[in-house]
Amino acid sequence: MKERILGKTGLKAAEIGLGCMGMSEFYGQADEADSIRVIRTAVEKGVTMLDTADMYGRGHNEQLVGKAIQGIRDKIVLATKFGVVRSDDPEKRGVNGRPEYVKQACEDSLNRLGVEVIDLYYMHRKDPGTPIEETVGAMAELIKEGKVRHIGLSEVSPQNLRRAHAVHPITALQIEYSLWTRDIEENGLLEACRELGTGIVAYSPLGRGFLSGNIESADSLAPDDFRRYNPRFMGENMRKNSMILADYKEMAAEIGCTPAQLAIAWTLAKGDDIIPIPGTKRLKYLEDNINAANFPLSKEQVERLEKIIDWRNIAGDRYGAEGMKTLDK
Repeated sequence: MKERILGKTGLKAAEIGLGCMGMSEFYGQADEADSIRVIRTAVEKGVTMLDTADMYGRGHNEQLVGKAIQGIRDKIVLATKFGVVRSDDPEKRGVNGRPEYVKQACEDSLNRLGVEVIDLYYMHRKDPGTPIEETVGAMAELIKEGKVRHIGLSEVSPQNLRRAHAVHPITALQIEYSLWTRDIEENGLLEACRELGTGIVAYSPLGRGFLSGNIESADSLAPDDFRRYNPRFMGENMRKNSMILADYKEMAAEIGCTPAQLAIAWTLAKGDDIIPIPGTKRLKYLEDNINAANFPLSKEQVERLEKIIDWRNIAGDRYGAEGMKTLDK
């Protein structure tokens, strides 16, 4: 795959990365051996960016990724996150961005990953009780200490991105960005990223699997799959959203790609400063996702696709009520 450059701090990565979250939880059961096989196969096929976080599986995901990259660490752009604090109630989560917490969270992640340095360290969510300057200041100190190479933010407002960038250059913004989630284009965040020279890492480019065209209803999902309780996959919302799929699948067939590849190709076409990180725990989907790079879309195809899927008409919020509260708007 071709490389793309994120931000102005020299971070390069293959144009499609791998999100590892589902290998530990949220998307039904996963097999650790299979997941490690997926990660190593992805790297063999040219993927360099692996994305994890300390809250995925309550640390399990970082441990899993750490096992998978043994012996191939030099081929990896390793990205992880801190800031979301789990509680015993799966519906309740806190956010901590205090400087002392940042330092401890980094040490814990380094230990779980089994590495000496993290290539890209994100603030997962903004702590409303801590000025972002303090959080980013602590992250910048981690760079001076040699524990982190680049810093990023996730799900922040344009204003807070600018405030953070004034403290230290922000290499990447991780944000949900897909055909059915394009808030970044209207709230000034995309403009701010490009003004500051901050790259964009697009998570859920497949709309949490919806844009693969393979999910008929929430009832078809595993009992412990969080999408059963995601507003866009529930009841009448799912019925309304599914109405867009026929024309979408038809366009994919015309191009000669799968619906999933079409969704990723759209994300790639939105700018050379964007790296999508579709997540999967299955080899067959990994192959499909990586091969999306073989279907560059023309400007006319992008415009047609955006008419087929008008994101403003998508029914339901992208998270449940508690999740929406953590987004920095």
